[in-house]
Amino acid sequence: MAVYELKNDGVAIRIHSKGAELKSLRKPGTGTEYLWQGDPAFWGRSSPVLFPFVGKTDRNEFRTKGKTYSMTQHGFARDMEFELLSQTEDEIWFVLRDSQQTREIYPYGFVLKLGYRLLDCGVEVCWQVENESDEELPFSIGGHPAFYCPIEEGAEREDYLIRFDAREKIMSTRINENGLATDTDEKDVYPLKDGYLPITEHLFDKDALVIENEQAKEVALCKPDGSAYLTVTMEAPLFGVWSPPKRNAPFICIEPWYGRCDRVGYEGDLKGREWGNLLEPGKVWKASYQIYV
Repeated sequence: MAVYELKNDGVAIRIHSKGAELKSLRKPGTGTEYLWQGDPAFWGRSSPVLFPFVGKTDRNEFRTKGKTYSMTQHGFARDMEFELLSQTEDEIWFVLRDSQQTREIYPYGFVLKLGYRLLDCGVEVCWQVENESDEELPFSIGGHPAFYCPIEEGAEREDYLIRFDAREKIMSTRINENGLATDTDEKDVYPLKDGYLPITEHLFDKDALVIENEQAKEVALCKPDGSAYLTVTMEAPLFGVWSPPKRNAPFICIEPWYGRCDRVGYEGDLKGREWGNLLEPGKVWKASYQIYV
């Protein structure tokens, strides 16, 4: 595994080649670390990419090409070694290509490129999926960055707030104890006050908030006075907000998704999964999200 660093006047980042995972996001002037450092006592990762699945499949299986395959939560890319593709002063790209190993568990050809571009006060995380095969490529992809909350030493997480660029409410798809979407259309409704949602002790007792249908494009973690210290912007059709249930963990994940876990009892083909993507032969799919500090 190799380690890479990029830095400008406003932000410094560190990336590991394993999973092409962002492992540090700091302000050079203050030295403040914003990205969770992966303490396994709570959660041993910092910002894994989720590919070619987001979330769990029903019974940890999926069906395609007339066969049934096993798949772990969030896919396999996060645990694989990426190759360095290019690097400049303010941008770095990695690539993961299909192999015999990946085709045994996911029988499709793919090229996954993951990039990080420095901004004045943040970083843009870029995804590019290429289909060089002669068949459709079904895939999901998502981010899972974890940010310290609280950010100030001695502060309590329950004094902090999440701010959405929605005003009145956020509705979350219900997730069961097995990490699957429930078989009901009923949503959990979280009222907002001027866009703010308090981080209560029990906010994540039901696992992640799964917020679909572009309800918000900007999500910020805020200090008790309401001032944002970190903001994520995205064009994703859905996203998750997560912290380990019933643990009062000192971090919160804001997760842009292009895909989602199965609904309970889903037995259809991989190409029919809710929120999944189908990439035609010879085509390229691109998306990104931004983190500002």
